[in-house]
Amino acid sequence: MDERTGMRPLKPLPNLIFMSRWLQLPLYLGLIVAQAIYVWVFWQELFHLLMATFGNADSLNHVLEAVTVEGGPRPKKPDETVLMLVVLGLIDVVMISNLLIMVIVGGYETFVSRMRLHGHPDQPEWLSHVNASVLKVKLATAIIGISSIHLLKTFINAQSFSEKSLFYQTVIHITFLLSALAIAAVDRLMPQPPQKHRAPEKHAELPGGLQ
Repeated sequence: MDERTGMRPLKPLPNLIFMSRWLQLPLYLGLIVAQAIYVWVFWQELFHLLMATFGNADSLNHVLEAVTVEGGPRPKKPDETVLMLVVLGLIDVVMISNLLIMVIVGGYETFVSRMRLHGHPDQPEWLSHVNASVLKVKLATAIIGISSIHLLKTFINAQSFSEKSLFYQTVIHITFLLSALAIAAVDRLMPQPPQKHRAPEKHAELPGGLQ
């Protein structure tokens, strides 16, 4: 039986307020465009890395410029450190893309409308129990991962940064970590909604009483 069957229609003002959630739809569509831009940037950087590997001068110059810190020395050749920095940049793009997916899918499911993906073979595991609290914790965890990548890139190029810059970047990363721990702790202290238990699946009986 449909959940909406027998539901009393809302009065005009509550209905208007409830329907205002659809104003968020253009925001999520805009994030999908941003996701497409990140995909384009990823393939651009991967293309330049591949062409630089085969000796293309323009791509090699692009790669070396991309890993050069402002005010720091420019690498003279694509050594292991340069390759590591480029790959970390690609991982950074992927992690930000994952963050966008969590915001788009989780935010739409939580604040706009249900997607009714229950039972879908491609439903993300985390989406089956997503709510505002779970989404905040997952976003905080994703931000820590992105911050870790940036901090690692900084330490690899430590000679190009001042001690003050290294100190402040480390403090910011620790702040992100403590914030995520605080969000998770507050989430555990808040009363949890009752879990919905799924009915046990019935197996069809085979001939001869076998199951």
